[in-house]
Amino acid sequence: MSFITAQRIHNGQKWLPEGTTIEVADNGTILAIHDTPTNDTITYEGILTPGVVNAHCHLELSHMKGVVPEHTGLIPFLKTIPRHRNDFTDEQKKAARHNAYNELLQNGVVAVGDIANTTDTLDIRALGKLNFYTFVESIGFTEANAQKAFGFAISTYETFAAQQGANLKQAIIPHAPYSVSSPLFRLIDAHARDVVISIHNQESEEENKFYNKKEGGVRDLLQTLGVDDSFFTPTGRSSLQSYLQWLSPTHPFIFVHNTYTRRQDVQFAHSRLKDVYWCLCPNANLYIENTLPDIDMFISENANICIGTDSLASNHQLSVLSELQTIKDRYPALTWETLLTWGTRNGALALQMQDIGIIEVGKRPGILQIIDIDGFSPGLIRVV
Repeated sequence: MSFITAQRIHNGQKWLPEGTTIEVADNGTILAIHDTPTNDTITYEGILTPGVVNAHCHLELSHMKGVVPEHTGLIPFLKTIPRHRNDFTDEQKKAARHNAYNELLQNGVVAVGDIANTTDTLDIRALGKLNFYTFVESIGFTEANAQKAFGFAISTYETFAAQQGANLKQAIIPHAPYSVSSPLFRLIDAHARDVVISIHNQESEEENKFYNKKEGGVRDLLQTLGVDDSFFTPTGRSSLQSYLQWLSPTHPFIFVHNTYTRRQDVQFAHSRLKDVYWCLCPNANLYIENTLPDIDMFISENANICIGTDSLASNHQLSVLSELQTIKDRYPALTWETLLTWGTRNGALALQMQDIGIIEVGKRPGILQIIDIDGFSPGLIRVV
């Protein structure tokens, strides 16, 4: 048991009063929160926060760091990934994802929403130091092959589900609107109507063009992949307003990227769905499309925002704090009180993980010390 305090403490929702002291059990559980320090309280420099949550990551792509040049745009990026994904040995892939796993730990991450197309990440889930929500992607835009595509996802999902661990969750999700047919959306939806649906959403304007008028770069991508889109009839609406008709509102949702999401889309989602989080991956957005979502718009719509890093194929690091710093640099009026909430409690709630992301009695959030939040140097260390 220990008593700790700092110059400032963020509990995952707000700054706590000066002098607040946290009583922590040896296993990291918060035993009590005191108004004033005790005689044996340890005072840390900087601030203390709950462990951060990376709500969207692709650890199985860690071996592709630096393979795709920056600022190509999403369509060229998506063409490059499958072309070079297997240009590596199993040993190289394993070493890369273990290095990425350790990078998450070193950057104070306590939970990750990890995208999986394979079972490669079974080994790092088994290490037990992170809370995992593994999102098994189902991909297939050809209507005739929907059942086959879903069967592959089921097989992958069942392998993850067989792995025991209180800190492990998994669900089958759609990859993106341009890569999942309406029958496949419905199969995913029916598999389990209460699990989190995490979906790459409006990462490129080409996605909206395709759903609206069946034109633009998505058609070129599908042609490159050998997918016949002749069956597809454009909806005349944005992608989000189109595909939500195939998914039940009983799911909690995490919309990821949202680089080209407009106010009408946010309002549409909020009017239809009960539990919605908008996951921003700013460094990946800059890496691929060299632009950011309209964050002021999301704030004005009272959107629940959480943070992801995407993969090392589209980012230089897996640091949630670096993502927050990028947002702060471009939106200086945003306070660290708000930003840290996005990186901690909101991410935990998005992943349906109630015991992390907040410093509260009975919770076990992991506690980080951030030495210099404004300069983000020399960084952070794990305290408990």
